[in-house]
Amino acid sequence: MSDADAQQAPAAGNTQALSLELLLQNLPGAAYRCLNDGDWTMEFVSEGMEQLTGYPAAAFMARPGLSYASLILPEDRPLVERGIALALAEGRSFQLTYRIRCAEGHIKWVCEQGAASPQAGMRLLEGFLSDYTRLRNADMLVREQASYLQRARDAIVAMDMNSRITYWNNGAERLYGWSAHEARGKKFSELLCENLAAYHTAYETTLSSGEWSGELAHMRRDGVCIETDTRWTLLAPDDAFGSPQKILVISTDISERKHNEAKIYRLAFFDALTDLPNRASLLDHLRRALLGSARTRKCGALMFCDLDNFKYLNDSQGHAAGDMLLQAVARRLEHCVREADMVARLGGDEFVILIQPLEDTREGAAAQAETVAAKVVAAMAAPFQLAEMTYSVSVSVGVATMCGTVDTVESTLRQADAAMYQAKACGRNTYRFHDPAVQAAWSARAELENGLRRALRDNEFVLHYQPQLDRSNRVIGAEALLRWRLPDGKLLYPAEFIQNAEESGLIIDIGRWVLRTACTELARWQRFPDTAGLTLSVNVSAGQFTEPDFVPMLQQIFEQTGVQPSGLKLELTESLVVSDFTHTAHTMATLKRRGISFSLDDFGTGYSSLAYLRKLPLDQLKIDQSFMRDVLTDQNDASIVRSIIALGDSLGLQVIAEGVETPGQRQFLSDAGCFIYQGFLYQHALSSEHFTQYARSVH
Repeated sequence: MSDADAQQAPAAGNTQALSLELLLQNLPGAAYRCLNDGDWTMEFVSEGMEQLTGYPAAAFMARPGLSYASLILPEDRPLVERGIALALAEGRSFQLTYRIRCAEGHIKWVCEQGAASPQAGMRLLEGFLSDYTRLRNADMLVREQASYLQRARDAIVAMDMNSRITYWNNGAERLYGWSAHEARGKKFSELLCENLAAYHTAYETTLSSGEWSGELAHMRRDGVCIETDTRWTLLAPDDAFGSPQKILVISTDISERKHNEAKIYRLAFFDALTDLPNRASLLDHLRRALLGSARTRKCGALMFCDLDNFKYLNDSQGHAAGDMLLQAVARRLEHCVREADMVARLGGDEFVILIQPLEDTREGAAAQAETVAAKVVAAMAAPFQLAEMTYSVSVSVGVATMCGTVDTVESTLRQADAAMYQAKACGRNTYRFHDPAVQAAWSARAELENGLRRALRDNEFVLHYQPQLDRSNRVIGAEALLRWRLPDGKLLYPAEFIQNAEESGLIIDIGRWVLRTACTELARWQRFPDTAGLTLSVNVSAGQFTEPDFVPMLQQIFEQTGVQPSGLKLELTESLVVSDFTHTAHTMATLKRRGISFSLDDFGTGYSSLAYLRKLPLDQLKIDQSFMRDVLTDQNDASIVRSIIALGDSLGLQVIAEGVETPGQRQFLSDAGCFIYQGFLYQHALSSEHFTQYARSVH
């Protein structure tokens, strides 16, 4: 070694010693070397010992000096001794936490990390002591708070933003049935939520507002659905701990509360015997129905239904039989109403039906109520089986129409009750309307309907035929028009009865009669050379044309009458075409193959559309007489008529105008390109005999 190297070596050693001493002074704790003698007599301890214990480091290294073991709390010392002995026996380092009493008298938690000295074996220990008090207290606080979450009765669940469960407390395990181990990693939405729409609503609201609260139905592990009162809270990410954004869900089981609420509600608003809504419920629904009626201007009805001679059953057979009858009556009444309507029991043998305000007029509401009332009377006619006894009962029904703009709860109840007593006064087992005007209108409607049935039975209907002429004033066909000849000889036109026929469903039977009669007449024309080329147009109602058996029925008529279908033209309305286009087009195509032609009646008054004009197998457009009335004085009507004619020409469709009454109108049509006419200018509708004479005279 050179002299220079010899001089530098001690200097380097001093520098390293100074660096080590500086490091030991700045460590947050104390490095030590001690004897493994039970008192842990210190041979060396760094200056940090004073900050840790309050005693200077020199006090521990003096002879005799302060025993470090004496600072360890007596209850912790055996644990320390066993821990060190076990580590040394296993040839490994040790890490212990225990308490010491400092010079000032307060207690600190110490974390000691150490091992046997490599040079001295198990005789010497070397290690490091640090203050663990703050970390210990923080850890205890975390553990305490975690224990609170675990002991909470509520289900507490945390999930990430992909719905995956990251935390699941004991309350969640008790409520839902899955352990934390089973639940973690599963999707909250898939594990618990049957109603995914409600889950997504809660999720989106939490993201946008930071929280959501409400009631959710959750599925337990055993498949039982439970009601929960739930609060969702959005937890912001914690960058210090690397914690991502999550949602905290706290749920309380409210199934029992909801069950009790439902029981209380049923006790308050439902009749215990029949399970129907009771008086309180009826009054509430009636009040709300009238408020809604006042807003919408719609009309409904209230019906009082009272069992006839119910007291006799109670007196003769006992209240048990009476209760059975009331329960059976309740079920039959429920089958007489629409889903939106309501059946309630006022008490005793009084039942009430609320027909919701859905009709535009009182007459419409009365018509709906009459349908229900007739069902009720008919339903009660069948005998009731009460245990071993069969019992028959009838019912008296009072009907009051209602409109929220003029009627009140009290007036509606009073009127329906009065109408019910009127029904009883009329012999029971019937129904009556309270409103005199409605009652009169309904009686007239019922009388008209009965008259229509009689007309079918007694052959009171007749067909008249209005000629259709070409530009040469030659008769080329006719339209069959329905008339009703009353027994007193008076003749009624369709406007006076056809709507009633459609509403009652009688239009199907009437339409069948019209087609059979018209085909019989057309077949007669076809037997004579001078009328064989005539066509006959017949109006067909929407209800009749959409009947499943319409085509077979027509085929049967053709076979019975021997008519050639090529002479028959069916007139359809625009509303029929639009309401069920697919079915209408199919039926038309089927009949077209049999030689029947089609005319679109009243064209331009409804839902005129080029789409169906192109797709349907039409032969003719018919200009409605409402346009013809003012065609010479109203520019709009004139333009519409010209447009229809031009449209028909462009589509290759024949155009006929009805309601032609003056030479000026005919000239206007001729100038516009329409050359087939029907109207009073030529002839009114004629009887079969007179039409044949007229057709031959101008042929």
